Amino acid sequence: MFAYLQLLFLVDWLLIAVACFGAWRWGARQERHAAALVLAIFVGFILASLIRDKEFIRGVYLTLDGLLALGLLLLSLRYATRWLGVTVLLQGVQFSLHAYYLVAARRYDNFYILVNNLVSLGVLICLLTGVALAWRARRRAAK
Repeated sequence: MFAYLQLLFLVDWLLIAVACFGAWRWGARQERHAAALVLAIFVGFILASLIRDKEFIRGVYLTLDGLLALGLLLLSLRYATRWLGVTVLLQGVQFSLHAYYLVAARRYDNFYILVNNLVSLGVLICLLTGVALAWRARRRAAK
């Protein structure tokens, strides 16, 4: 089980690295801002995982997801792109998931892990979609 978690952690870092590198290399301003926000929040999650108090960490996770949702909402209002709108909706699901588990005092189970990982993957896919759209728009403008 521990090897599986290490592999999952490595895949998370790899996906985030690819998405952030792509955003910085080929993306427009909104992709760069979103990538910086996603990377900062992911580092926040890594640092939060070092906290020993398991009840306190749940509140920290909720706060970090709320900050990511708020940051993506502000970016979405500023740049008004569809992919940012989808990321805001996905982060709303993520925030609701954390809030439900915190308020209901439920332990994190397989459903939580599945939804949490799928939403995170969805946010990264949206970011990569934004990068592809910005790259395509730049190529069309150059012709």
